[in-house]
Amino acid sequence: MKAIDAIESRRSIRKFTERAVTRDEIERLLDAAVLAPNHKLTQPWRFYVLGPESRRAYGLALANRKARKMEDEAAANLVREKVSGEHAALPAMIAVAMPIEENAETRDENYAAVMMALQNLALAAVQLGLGTHIKTGAVMEDPAARAAAGVAEGEKIVATINVGEAAEVPTPKDRTPAASLTTWVP
Repeated sequence: MKAIDAIESRRSIRKFTERAVTRDEIERLLDAAVLAPNHKLTQPWRFYVLGPESRRAYGLALANRKARKMEDEAAANLVREKVSGEHAALPAMIAVAMPIEENAETRDENYAAVMMALQNLALAAVQLGLGTHIKTGAVMEDPAARAAAGVAEGEKIVATINVGEAAEVPTPKDRTPAASLTTWVP
């Protein structure tokens, strides 16, 4: 598959089949991820492959954040069961972290490198016939989510990525053409 074809066909997959993602497939994805450009070869990415129990615990951390906003405790408990169960059932989930860096320039460069690594992983998944869904958000600062992912002290979760065989592939969303966002500077 050509790179441009993988880029054009990549989608955020929200529903996966029950097919397990093999360790070999995950290792191939991670090997592609670490080929991302990174300033001064800092290699800032750290990968945490979550098993079913860790995925359930991470989902529960997310669900608890949602449930806190609910007044009805029975409804909140249903959210907890649903979200934690959905996470446990994922074929694969990887938390991607980076070392916390005090220097702002290095921190920004490392963050950019980690996001490029995630894109490499997502594109490699397309080539392997897998789908991905990259997720970010405030839950990644939650101590329960960090504990569920096993993230080391001194590291920050940048994103999680769900991986599996797509049960549904959404149609592409409209994008603003690059020409409308481009200024050619003489």
